[in-house]
Amino acid sequence: MNYATIKKFDIANGPGVRVSLFVSGCRHHCKNCFNKEAWDFNYGKPLTEEIMDEILDACKPDHITGLSLLGGEPFEKENRAELIKLVRKFYERYPEKTVWCYTGFVLDEELLKAGESDTLELLSLIDVLVDGRFVEELKDLALLFRGSSNQRIIDVPKTLRKGEVVLLDGKWERTMGSGDIYEV
Repeated sequence: MNYATIKKFDIANGPGVRVSLFVSGCRHHCKNCFNKEAWDFNYGKPLTEEIMDEILDACKPDHITGLSLLGGEPFEKENRAELIKLVRKFYERYPEKTVWCYTGFVLDEELLKAGESDTLELLSLIDVLVDGRFVEELKDLALLFRGSSNQRIIDVPKTLRKGEVVLLDGKWERTMGSGDIYEV
C-alpha cells in the first residue's frame, strides 16, 4: 500500500490537532477532488513499518488529539489490511485518542452491505467516519470537517451497536484530553 502524504499538524480533518495520513488509490474520481494525484494506487511511497512508526511517534505529544485517515480512499481493498495494522498499533499506544476516517463510500449503503470482513474490522477500529463522495454541486465551505452537504459525520461505535447510522450531531465534546467542544 502506498501513501500520498502525512500531515503531522492538521486542524482541518477532525477536532483538535491531528496527524493525518493520506493514502493512495481511489476509484471514486469525484469531480474537482482536492487530491486527484492520490487516485493512482502507485502514487507516493510505500507505507512501511518505519513510516508507521513515524506516524505513531508523531501522535505522541499531548496536543495531538488523534489520527485521521484520508485519501485516496482508505476503504479500497488494497488499503484496508495495512490501515488495520496501523490503527491497532495506534490504539495500543494511545487508547485515549481518537481515529477519524474519511471515505467516499456510504456507510450503510456500501460498506456495511458489502459485509467484507476487513471492511468490518477497519470500521470497528474507527471512532468517527465522514462518509459519502464529494459532490461539487453540494460544496459548502461553512461545513465543519467535510466538503459537501451530502457527507455525514458518523459516530461509528454507536452505529455498530445500534445497527443504524448514528450521526455526530450538535456539540461533540472530547471525552479525553483537552475537553474542547466542537460544533458539527
